[in-house]
Amino acid sequence: MSNQKRTTLALAAALAGSIVVAGAPAAHAEVVDVNYQCVTPIGPKGAVSPIDIKGVKSGDGYKLTMSFQKGVSSSPVELGKGAMNPSAVIELGGAEQGKVQVTGPANSEAIPANTPIKISDLSGTYTPKKSGKVTFTAGVLTIKALGTTTTCTPKNSPGPSLELDVQGTGGSSDGGSTDGGSTGGASTGGSTGGASGGGELPRTGPLDSAAALGTLGGTVLLSGAAGVLWLTRRGQRSAV
Repeated sequence: MSNQKRTTLALAAALAGSIVVAGAPAAHAEVVDVNYQCVTPIGPKGAVSPIDIKGVKSGDGYKLTMSFQKGVSSSPVELGKGAMNPSAVIELGGAEQGKVQVTGPANSEAIPANTPIKISDLSGTYTPKKSGKVTFTAGVLTIKALGTTTTCTPKNSPGPSLELDVQGTGGSSDGGSTDGGSTGGASTGGSTGGASGGGELPRTGPLDSAAALGTLGGTVLLSGAAGVLWLTRRGQRSAV
């Protein structure tokens, strides 16, 4: 086999290794329908809302954001601007068990009577203690308004909205951090310890994991290049 053919085969193998490694995903997310049944001051209410949970890498942990695509309860009277404060719990599963408290800002606009209460995005921080695949599932939602508390519990055993492959920081084995995100407006029913740090945070997901793992692919490519140089020099010595 000529040196040119050997060079072509070595480069092809190196590039193929780079593509395979770069394609490995580090996160999986999907929108899950959650059947919330609520205990309100005027009796039981309920609704199904699609729930989306996203994770954004932040230092040793992740900033979690829980989004409600539909309202899950209503009020018999109008709720003025800033009158309603939501919070919720995200249940951890898989490699780590525990809960993450997430909170959100008060309503930015008045909510008319007897209309679905739109829940703002809720956020909090999660710092893994163990390594492996961790799932994140919607838990109990709490709504505080006009001095009353409404508690909404998932009744359909929803599946996880997010799965992350995490690297633990060690320490206690009692599950991840349960700090809630800081919120605007009045005090919420959840924790108010927020994630610290500034600047834009990289999102976790298949595209970003591909970029991160591209470095490993580059290592494969360099290894292939080294092989090409060795084959070329060997061919030159043979020719002499």
